[in-house]
Amino acid sequence: MNIEEIGRIIVHSAYLVHSSLGPGLLESVYQTCLGHELVIAGLKVESEVLLPVVYRELKIDAGYRIDLLVNNTVIIENKAVEKVLPVHEAQLLTYMKLKGCRLGYLLNWNVPVMKEGIKRMVYKL
Repeated sequence: MNIEEIGRIIVHSAYLVHSSLGPGLLESVYQTCLGHELVIAGLKVESEVLLPVVYRELKIDAGYRIDLLVNNTVIIENKAVEKVLPVHEAQLLTYMKLKGCRLGYLLNWNVPVMKEGIKRMVYKL
């Protein structure tokens, strides 16, 4: 399955979860439900994946965790905030760089319509 098809499944699954649950719940609830939808769709999903920082031969466990890693190629960062800030976008881009992933989604579940909460980000490797 190519990365664009994975992206379409992620967006569709986010719509399904949000249309069922609506805004106002904890990020962890949306993350669990989205992960479940993606597995049903036939994707491999890892949750809370540890992401060390590597500098030369030094490996630093700084406590970074990828919310959802899909098919080892796409990162999903979940938020349930009033407004997505530039620091949230920077966080996702940093995770994409550290993991070597080209595609990522920043999903803010605290929106009236999910379309307003989806930010697709591409990192040039």
